[in-house]
Amino acid sequence: MLKLKTLVIFTMLLSSVAVQWTWAQNDNAERPRARDVGVVVGVFAPGDLNAITDVEGVRVGHFTQIKGDDIRTGVTAIIPAPGNLYTHPIPAWIHVGNGYGKMIGETQIREFGEIETPILLTCTLCVWSAANALKEWMYEQPGMGEHTLNPVVGETNDSRVNNMWADPIQKDEVYAALNGARGGPVTEGSVGAGTGTQAFGLKGGIGTSSRVLPEALGGFTIGVLVQTNHGGALSINGAPVGRELGNYSYRNFLEPVEDADKEDGSIMIVVATDAPLTARNLDRLARRAIMGLARTGSFASNGSGDYVIAFSSNPAVRKPRSSDEPVPVSVLVNEAMSPLFAATAEATEEAIYNAIFKATTVTSSRGELRAIPIDELLRILEKHQVLNWDKTVGL
Repeated sequence: MLKLKTLVIFTMLLSSVAVQWTWAQNDNAERPRARDVGVVVGVFAPGDLNAITDVEGVRVGHFTQIKGDDIRTGVTAIIPAPGNLYTHPIPAWIHVGNGYGKMIGETQIREFGEIETPILLTCTLCVWSAANALKEWMYEQPGMGEHTLNPVVGETNDSRVNNMWADPIQKDEVYAALNGARGGPVTEGSVGAGTGTQAFGLKGGIGTSSRVLPEALGGFTIGVLVQTNHGGALSINGAPVGRELGNYSYRNFLEPVEDADKEDGSIMIVVATDAPLTARNLDRLARRAIMGLARTGSFASNGSGDYVIAFSSNPAVRKPRSSDEPVPVSVLVNEAMSPLFAATAEATEEAIYNAIFKATTVTSSRGELRAIPIDELLRILEKHQVLNWDKTVGL
């Protein structure tokens, strides 16, 4: 009898260990993207990768810098098109939703309506070192001479978990991101420039999404990549996720809590398209990305740096830097813009969700940013019946 009782206890202990081991394995397992669990945003279909790299010619590279007990940051490079961007720039625009940030290269883009270097995203106090490294990298590209350059570098403040005062992003890190830039799937979450960033007081980071218009609407592709670091009250397809999780801006003024999300924060949004657009219509396109941001629950606080960089990689609108003759371009008319506006808002919204879904908890001596609990999130989304709209709408 004693042997039987011992066997039962031993079996129960093994079972307990197995459950704990399984939980740990699941906790570390690959986290889903939003669409993987049924979060369908909008009406247009995504591209094959549901990423900014669905736009032909766009490449993305990351370098993640985790060092010691207080460096949790990185750099993300977006190369908009093949070839030398200085000798053959592409149409672009920067829209400022709220300008509390350090956006290197903004004024020349808004003056000329063109971009002449890759785009870097990094931490707030890393922008100048990153810009200097981008300058050096550009001078090493074929066809460059001794010209002035307009590096484009955006940022968000990751100081909750990162010692950005150490200026941890230097030439080697920037070169690694640029030289590692590729087409294909884009790594999301706590990676690259999103390593130490948040979203709505939870762990955020890098997210991406895309939309492809039907042929009857032009068949063009919109791709969006975000570096989240903003506040607000998270809403997913209308479900009040932030409120239900008890994590939203100004909660400490409304409820007796000690630890509540800070309302300040920033976001960098990069919008790519293969539609042949002028800088003027890229400005209009960029404004719709802010609408997608608003749908997720952000209100662009006073201390928020909310910037959208939009560009077209279509060869029909790419001009040489200098020419003795007028250069013809073929562009879409204004009436053709509405579907692109809708696609941009949708892709921005889903890119932000992907950043939150894919992000993993990051801890340092400065603090911790916890990943959103997927099981609890799904319970909320199911409760509010916002999953699988592509299959349930109209039933």
